[in-house]
Amino acid sequence: MRNTYRAMAIAGILLLSGCNVDQQGKDSQLALVKTTNPKPIVTDGQRTPTWVEEIKREVSSLPELYDVAVVKGQEGTLVVYKVKHLHRFKMKQIEKDVTSFLEKKHPKEKFTVSSDYKIFLEAVRLDEKMKSPKFPKKKAEKRFKEIVKMTEDTK
Repeated sequence: MRNTYRAMAIAGILLLSGCNVDQQGKDSQLALVKTTNPKPIVTDGQRTPTWVEEIKREVSSLPELYDVAVVKGQEGTLVVYKVKHLHRFKMKQIEKDVTSFLEKKHPKEKFTVSSDYKIFLEAVRLDEKMKSPKFPKKKAEKRFKEIVKMTEDTK
């Protein structure tokens, strides 16, 4: 009888400790597997301008894409997206189309466009960090510049 109670207690402890998974960064872990649909973010801490939300809506409406992240920095805007599986053969053409579409729509803005999963993941992580009130705006802008530099290095 004592062994039964011990076994039940050990099973309960294992069950409770298994449920104590770190929930921070959950979106970034699943960003490559599922659609995360992050909100557009602005690294200078101001309210998200409506035109940044409009960019996300317009790019998301393209049938070849299924997840879009938009990050607005002081010196430009980063647009990162995921391409549907059947359209992956046309990724370069899709990138050209998205870039030309954005430049025609917003000629004064400098855009960096990428379909790289790593860049998308970094944008989602930046979004998660910016949700914390302790994350300074200068650090967010610095991280934004690092992500843009990563996109230039991959090309």
